[in-house]
Amino acid sequence: MEIERKFTIKELPKNIDHYGFHLIQQGYLCTNPVVRVRRQDEEYYLTYKGSGMMSREEYNLPLTRESYEHLLEKVDGNIISKKRYLIPVKEYLPDSTLTIELDVFDAPFEELIIAEVEFSSEEEANEFLPPDWFQEDVTYNSAYHNSNLSRKML
Repeated sequence: MEIERKFTIKELPKNIDHYGFHLIQQGYLCTNPVVRVRRQDEEYYLTYKGSGMMSREEYNLPLTRESYEHLLEKVDGNIISKKRYLIPVKEYLPDSTLTIELDVFDAPFEELIIAEVEFSSEEEANEFLPPDWFQEDVTYNSAYHNSNLSRKML
């Protein structure tokens, strides 16, 4: 089960280069239900996501590089590339063990920056107080789902 909230941000943290990151490329074979192939650094996955906004089923299966590249040729729509920074929430909320996954998108979505935080329960998600550099909570706005970005006409 994936439980996450998504936010737009006011500005990038000033020390963004101090955080670890992943380079991600992904494409969608289907958007309802979501079936995605993803390269994260040198790891490859096939992901199924069920319906839902804040909470939904998610299953990841490992792929080889060859199978990823084969399936990537079959995706519909836009291939999404982004740099995902991993920012400990404890820098803003000292008792937290959560991580902010800050996605900075490449072209054609280079204007888009989304912060995601994953939780262990819906209660924890609903109690989360975002840092002041977060802007709008877009958890329930499907326009910010990567699967919908993949279908966006450019």
